[in-house]
Amino acid sequence: MTVLPSNGSRRALAAGDALVLERVTRRFGALAALDDVSLSVRAGERRAVIGANGAGKTTLFNCITGDFPPTSGRVLFFGDDVTAMPPYERIRAGLRRTYQSSLLFRELSVRDNLFLAVRGVSRGRFSFRRPGRNSTTRAAADDLLERVHLQAVADQPVAALAHGQQRQLEIGMALAGAPRLILFDEPAAGLSPAERRDLVQLLTALPAHIGFILIEHDLEIALRVVERVTVLHNGRVLKEGSPQEIENDAEVQAIYMGGGH
Repeated sequence: MTVLPSNGSRRALAAGDALVLERVTRRFGALAALDDVSLSVRAGERRAVIGANGAGKTTLFNCITGDFPPTSGRVLFFGDDVTAMPPYERIRAGLRRTYQSSLLFRELSVRDNLFLAVRGVSRGRFSFRRPGRNSTTRAAADDLLERVHLQAVADQPVAALAHGQQRQLEIGMALAGAPRLILFDEPAAGLSPAERRDLVQLLTALPAHIGFILIEHDLEIALRVVERVTVLHNGRVLKEGSPQEIENDAEVQAIYMGGGH
């Protein structure tokens, strides 16, 4: 287990790093939601970020995606400094994200949502020409339908889906194009036990070259699908380690789980 020093110093950028945060701070007035955070995620790595409410987890994602750029520090994505890059350019570079609250087109069908996700990251996204039945965009949307097991509801409006199916659709949309790193923001929130099992299966079946960072309060899910865990506390990185190390760490239990399971 790695106990991070208070100054947030970390190793230099390595060739295999997908994401590096260098002393990232994000302030909202006098409040430091993130304070001198440094971390690195390897290409293809599956990482969980855990912590109590208010620890800075969603702010961390916002700094990575550019929704709320850091007040100070740097964000590197596959070696490129993207700190000042707008979110849509980060998406084109291969960064994807899901949100705690669904951002879906509820009146459109499942298939149409996936089609728009694919179209949005394709070169022809600004074309007004209607794609043909055999277009590559339609084929890619159909492939995503199969990946996230939604073929049976492909033509249903999103508003008619169960909550778990909507979460599956969000993952499918995040897989559109050629993602290199996906940020999952509490994908298990509101899911039934059966839907949670389906989510674990879906996450573990993702292609090995696609890394992800997972914010998740359900540790039974988070610790089953990742290789490494980062613990945030009061806007700082407290510890990093394997799922087993973090699960058995007394200090983490005291802060995050109230002293035990």
